[in-house]
Amino acid sequence: MSHAAKHLCYALILAFALCACNQPSAESNLASPLAEQASTSNRSIEQAFSAKQSNIQVSGTGVVVKVLADDNKGARHQKFLVKINPQQTLLFAHNIDLAPRVPLQAGDTISFSGEYVYNPKGGVIHWTHHSPKGNHPGGWVMHNNEKYQ
Repeated sequence: MSHAAKHLCYALILAFALCACNQPSAESNLASPLAEQASTSNRSIEQAFSAKQSNIQVSGTGVVVKVLADDNKGARHQKFLVKINPQQTLLFAHNIDLAPRVPLQAGDTISFSGEYVYNPKGGVIHWTHHSPKGNHPGGWVMHNNEKYQ
């Protein structure tokens, strides 16, 4: 195949892909599988918040809405806010003395595992790191397909 013919093929493939992406689909009115999965995975957190329960091992997904200043008193913690649904935001306290800092920006999507503690503002997630003594379930934060624990 000549060089010009290859470029024409690539151009046609690109044009087809762009055209296909801009066409409405029959599924466009349905909830996306990712949104549905997030709703399901956050259910235990939402239930704990409603029941004002604490010290519950949870996992979920959400969108970072704000990166806060680190808490450097005692064990150092990276702090950030994550919205898990339109009504609930969680404060994360990620121990950076035990786990690597997560390179976050507002708008980033994360998944996580940790311990939920109730507060009237939505709750706190901590223990998002390994358990050095093995006496607590280890947690983590997943960002851009990399696990921080």
